[in-house]
Amino acid sequence: MNIVLLDAKTLGDNSLAPLEQLGDFQTYELTEPQSVVTRCQDAEVIVSNKVVINAEHMQSLPKLKLICVAATGTNNIDLQAAAKQGITVCNVAGYSTASVVQHTFALLNALLGNIHRYINDCHHGAWQQSDMFCRLDYAIEELADKTLAIIGYGELGQAVARVAEAFAMKVIVAERKGQPVREGRVSFEQALQNADVVSIHSPLTPQTQQLFNADAFALMKPSAVLINTARGPIIDEQALVAALEQGDIAGAALDVLTREPATADNPLIAYQGHNLLLTPHIAWASRQARDRLIEQLAKNIIGFANGEIRNQVS
Repeated sequence: MNIVLLDAKTLGDNSLAPLEQLGDFQTYELTEPQSVVTRCQDAEVIVSNKVVINAEHMQSLPKLKLICVAATGTNNIDLQAAAKQGITVCNVAGYSTASVVQHTFALLNALLGNIHRYINDCHHGAWQQSDMFCRLDYAIEELADKTLAIIGYGELGQAVARVAEAFAMKVIVAERKGQPVREGRVSFEQALQNADVVSIHSPLTPQTQQLFNADAFALMKPSAVLINTARGPIIDEQALVAALEQGDIAGAALDVLTREPATADNPLIAYQGHNLLLTPHIAWASRQARDRLIEQLAKNIIGFANGEIRNQVS
């Protein structure tokens, strides 16, 4: 098969051998929208992590049969156009669970332990000037006995819950906002009111767009912190800055922003408070997770070629 990978750079330096052996395989580090059609003119399979494939592209690519998204989210693909033209779309799922869980707790522990501030002090001479063996300048909180609210209880949310219980945290699962509360869950509003930590693991949908806004932050405890390793637009970023500045919540740690890469005018980039931690969308990206992702892509292509479609997105 003729396979084109449009944004190989998003997979880092991991080996692409599982894909290379499947046929005529071409790779491009990154691809601008205006270059998609030219680069994919002969493609039967397109592999894209974040490059947008729209209806116009598909109409100009008569040989295209399969789009493999190198991610779980498929918002970069016009799914209706693909269905209309008989183009199969597959994603990958579950490959990054261990990586995301690890990063979630790295962010949480850094935030609650003020690790970033203590590290900074060590590098700028504060510890060296201390009159005792340690420094206790900033609060250090334990996870044990704190209540963790999970927003989005799929594979990632459940995995985070298991680790939280190992830290002796109390886990509550939020129901989808506005929906009847199922057994074993609490309402979205109750979850925010009771939580010491809120961790977001929801997909980005019309229902979750800016789910965390000024009203949501007003429900949270002033001592609570927010973790987001899901999708940036789930949070109203200006409202979060206001909540951090005003002390409506104690802190936040985010791996995702509404626009990526981040721009200088993003209010969260401009914010200078110590109660905000940002990382550049890396929760998913352990070396092992990227290997699993590439292997899943290869299996999706092999399955399609054999008439056994895997991970199809409708």
